[in-house]
Amino acid sequence: MSQKYPISVCIITLNEESRIRDCIESVKWADEIIVVDSYSADKTVDICKEYTDRIYQRAWPGNIDQKNYTIGLAKSDWILCMDADERLSAGLIEEIKDAVRNPNNTTGFFFPRRSFYLGRWINHGDWYPDYQLRLFKRGCGQWQGTNPHGRVSVEGKTRHMKHDIHHFNYKNFSHQMKTIDNYSNIFAEVTTERGKGFSLFQLIFRPLYKFIKVYFIKLGFLDGIQGFILATSNAFYIFVKYVKLWEKTHRNNTKHVNH
Repeated sequence: MSQKYPISVCIITLNEESRIRDCIESVKWADEIIVVDSYSADKTVDICKEYTDRIYQRAWPGNIDQKNYTIGLAKSDWILCMDADERLSAGLIEEIKDAVRNPNNTTGFFFPRRSFYLGRWINHGDWYPDYQLRLFKRGCGQWQGTNPHGRVSVEGKTRHMKHDIHHFNYKNFSHQMKTIDNYSNIFAEVTTERGKGFSLFQLIFRPLYKFIKVYFIKLGFLDGIQGFILATSNAFYIFVKYVKLWEKTHRNNTKHVNH
């Protein structure tokens, strides 16, 4: 019987049959694997059942809420948060095992995240090292921030790991465009709810600055054609976010005028 480590792996899923197996394979040495699924219509749950019986169904309330609900189900001393499109590298697995054996008063660990994009690993720009705090002592951390994104915030000392967590976020460029459409809708909704207005300055200059930062300042050009596509699509995402915010604000203002 191989040794299990006192770690609760927490994963949220929705229609991830093509990616979930590789994710769970990389963490199956942990003490428990908890999956909270938002009623997948594919074989996601069937695949998860091969590895764990800690599977729960819960309607999607938003990224941050769902992840905090999932970590609330954990029983082990340490929590490891994973997305279905992520896998631990062999080196990171060994680092994590060492960390939970000898934490040295550390309550949270950051992983450098390396993404595979349109056929190559991205080594520059905003996407690497892209540190993510994913391993933390139970009771010491929670997800915070603004949907659709979010980050773990912990009380206490943190440390950075050397080895990568691997990220396979987009299946192809069309998938990226759908994600941009979805995430920008959420951004416009959340920003409007918070009472923040549209700024023409941000619409014009934020996308431009994003491209310059990712492609030139952070050396995205060293990632070849993929680096250029990534810098351009990142800038486009910022542009779309503010166009949708304008659209929403403009629509609301028009409604008030009509009334």
